[in-house]
Amino acid sequence: MYRKPAVAGQFYYGIASRLKSQVEEYIIKDAVKEKVIGIISPHAGLMYSGHVAGVVYSSIQFPETFILIGPNHTGLGANVSIMASGQWEIPTGTFSIDEDLSRKILQKSTYLSEDIQAHIFEHSLEVQLPFIAYFSETTKIVPITVMYASLQECKEIGEGIADAIREVDYDVVIAASSDMSHYETDETARRLDNLAIKEVLNLNPEGLYKAVHEHKISMCGFLPVTIMLYAAKALGAKQARLIKYATSGDVSGDYERVVGYAGIVIK
Repeated sequence: MYRKPAVAGQFYYGIASRLKSQVEEYIIKDAVKEKVIGIISPHAGLMYSGHVAGVVYSSIQFPETFILIGPNHTGLGANVSIMASGQWEIPTGTFSIDEDLSRKILQKSTYLSEDIQAHIFEHSLEVQLPFIAYFSETTKIVPITVMYASLQECKEIGEGIADAIREVDYDVVIAASSDMSHYETDETARRLDNLAIKEVLNLNPEGLYKAVHEHKISMCGFLPVTIMLYAAKALGAKQARLIKYATSGDVSGDYERVVGYAGIVIK
């Protein structure tokens, strides 16, 4: 399947020249690039969260393939869905799906389903692509969306992804797409988000899953992040670093009802 952009002109500029200029506003051209296992990057409209995502993508060595894991906001398609073949288009580039790695991941997990419907209108992965396209014209992707998964299912999926990565002879980075707290005051969002970020920085997927439920943190991508943490730990991750945190209030000036954004690298 050839997936056309679903949110071009809404979450980011729909014209290639304007999108490239928009991305350039948010990247750090002289950033030191680290070899990483995983990242967390937000997925709001670029005008709100692009400055966080841009720092993350500026700070990493690019792999041959990104495994993109994001929340399913639409409710369409399979519960945990992988699009295992085809291409994704945005105004500044076209991405081929890494079919070999996708098939290996499918073989490793009983909870993953090959499905297209979950991906057609979902924005959480698409919003990562303008940054990836800026830095690389050849990087492939493996798109995965998650509607619901238990902690045990997250562990099984994450460790299956790690097993699949071990079977390929090229670099892969797992990108978990997530915003943080939604529609809290700035003060409350920062307090709650700090509880979740603390567990991520401790490489503690169980702690993150528990904190989100106990404190009712409206972190839309906590399941993708939990899966990514399990995979990263299985691949030998030793540390995580918060690169940038912000809220939508920093852009809009409205601090009474914000969304939080965190950019984190895991290596």
